[in-house]
Parts: sequence; C-alpha cells; structure tokens
Amino acid sequence: MLDADTLSILTESAKYDVSCSSSGSKRANGKGGLGNASVGGICHSFTPDGRCISLLKILMSNECVYDCAYCPNRLSSNVKRASITPDEICNLTINFYKRNYIEGLFLSSAVSGSPNRTMELLTETAIKLRKQYNFNGYIHIKGIPHADEALALKAARYADRMSYNIELPSERSLKLLAPQKTKDSLVSPMKRLRAAILCDRENAARRGALLPAGQTTQMIIGASPESDGQILRLTEYLYRHMGLKRVYYSSYIPVVRSPLLPSVPAGLLREHRLYQADWLIRFYGFDVNELCGEGENLDTDLDPKCAWALKNMHLFPVEINSAPPEMLLRVPGIGAKGAYKITEARRFCRLDFDNLSKMHIVLKRAKHFITCKGKFYGAEGNAARAALLIAGRSDSGECNQQLSLFSDRENAVSALTGEL
Repeated sequence: MLDADTLSILTESAKYDVSCSSSGSKRANGKGGLGNASVGGICHSFTPDGRCISLLKILMSNECVYDCAYCPNRLSSNVKRASITPDEICNLTINFYKRNYIEGLFLSSAVSGSPNRTMELLTETAIKLRKQYNFNGYIHIKGIPHADEALALKAARYADRMSYNIELPSERSLKLLAPQKTKDSLVSPMKRLRAAILCDRENAARRGALLPAGQTTQMIIGASPESDGQILRLTEYLYRHMGLKRVYYSSYIPVVRSPLLPSVPAGLLREHRLYQADWLIRFYGFDVNELCGEGENLDTDLDPKCAWALKNMHLFPVEINSAPPEMLLRVPGIGAKGAYKITEARRFCRLDFDNLSKMHIVLKRAKHFITCKGKFYGAEGNAARAALLIAGRSDSGECNQQLSLFSDRENAVSALTGEL
C-alpha cells in the first residue's frame, strides 16, 4: 500500500509544473467546514466549456539523472527521493476517482534510470488505466526528452493531452542551465505528435482518438535573460506551426541555489502581461511585432492592448456604429463578446455610450478610442495614458499593488471573459 510520506514527496515534487491551474495549497478543513485543499496532489484545470475539474497531479519518480540547475529534483539536489509503480498510480487514481476527489490524472516523472525506461512506465500506466481498469477520465502525460518518439506516439493513443516542457526560451539557455536537454529533444517529438494528430483527424474511422485535448508546453520566465519579445515569438511559432493548445508561463522562483540563476524571483506581473499578450495573439488576431519588439519587454504599467493602442493613436478614435469587427476587437475594453454584441445591436439602432455600458463594455478604457454617433468623451495623447494608468489602479489608489481580478464590476467582467 502507498504510504502517506511517499505520496507527499511525489505530489510536492509535481507542483512546479503550471500546466494545471493550481496546486500545492495547504488550506486544511476545520470543524463544521466543507472540503479539504490539503489533500496531496489535488489540482485544478478547466475544460473547453469552462468547467473546473480536479486532477491528481503526481510524479512517478523524483529520482532524476538530469541535473537542470533550476529544478528542485535535479541529480545534485539534496531532497527526499521516492518512486511508485504503474499499479500503485492506477490504484490511487481509481480510489480517488471513486471518492469523487478527482476527475482525471496529471502524470509526470523525473528521468529515472533512462529516458526510454521512464517513458515506458508512463505509457504502461496509461494503458493499464484504460484497458485494465476501464478508466475513461482525463489523462495528461508529460513527455520525456530524449525518449524514443515511438513511445510518445504509443502514449498518445491513451492520453487526452501530452506536453513537452520547453522550460527555457532559447537553446543557449538550455545549454547553460539544462545541458542534458536540447531543443531538438523537446521540439522534435512535438512535431511528430502534431503530424500524427493531423493524420488522425483525416482518418474518419479514428478521428479524435489521438490526443483529443492536444499538446501544451511550459516556459520558465526570468530564470534566463530572454526578453518578452523573444518569448512571444517562440509562443507564436508554437501556436501557428505546432498547433499547441496552450503555452504556460511560470515566473521563476529561486527554490534552488545556483550561481547560474538569479537570486530574486521574477515576480507575477511579468507573467501576467505575457498571458495577456498570449491571449491577444490567440484570439484577437494580433501579431507579435505589433505587441513587442524582439529585444523588448512588455509595458508593466499597461496591459498589452492599451499599450498598443497608445502607440497607434492615428488609428483612433473609431466610430462604434460603423467600425468593422476586426477593428472593434483592437479597442481596449472591447473583447470578442463585446464586439459581437455591438455588431449585432447596431443592425437595429445607432448605439450610444449608455448602450455600451449596458453591454458591459469597459468604458473607462474604451472611451479614449471610440466615438458614438460622432461624440467623443475620452482623452488624447499623454492625457489618455494617464487616464488609463489611473483606471488600472486598485480602489485604494496604490500604483504598485498586485493586479486584482475583481476590484470592481468592470474588472470582474474582464477577468471572467478575458476581454482586454
């Protein structure tokens, strides 16, 4: 039987992968309460329709033969080591599922023994869950660098999603901080899986059977000197040429000491700005060159959409009642849902600012870039930037406070819909 100490070691070791939305909470239940966030390895992710689901997030082993400088499980790290078998993971997953703790499994591993042996064990676990235990829940498997790509393809037949973590945005940084990994060992299997997924979609008999949830990856932000522009160019390539579903960003936290690494954390604001720019690239039709130069970093004071709009004031203001949908999407404060509502409503009447307010358009940002029936109520030039900075502050008026998702109604709508 799997003991609590082993479970604690392997779930704690897995928490640094951000491909799930949350993990590592220590909030325990009290008398008269409901739920328990301290159960090891329970993290949360989201389905395409917005549902939040719980996953068992665990490593098969944290005994690693690689010595990546940033990794707490690296070969030279002095941490408690543990490993479990495919059968133990299967039993744990099924027992947790029957108790309604989880709806799926997020399974990774340090490179124990050899890349091929580690990938074989991950694949064996997925096969047993599907065939022996008849488990049809969600399974996410982390790919192992340098493992035979045939093993990755075999695992892809049983997993819902796979991910190879790029970790560092450039090959130069990989050589410095993770010398046993190469760009090819990470990108090549992703390309192979991409080709297999496309082939599977064209096969009517098997359509959707191979990785129906696609591929993801993760990059550590701030452990190496790459700019936001370099990171976003890699992100754009992964989305448009590799077909990835998501690129996750993880702000560097100095959990291990090394002369090759910064001694201070990267901070969450930079990570937040990268996610905002990522959203604009995926859903708003922005090109990386519009948002950030190759050697530049994103503006920390303003979100990327506001920063772009201020640099292109010659394109504004646009008339709400006649601007094409693709231009409405570029107006700060108008998201995809807002643009759709505007284009539908203006078919029946000419819209004014009261109409936009009822549609939950974020007018404190949008008013500087639009007119309604020819009327303009915003500011221009430096005054517009100052107004946007004020609008972005918290209710307390502190400029340097961490961003709040729900400081007011307009911010709450923006957080829920992803509108910028």
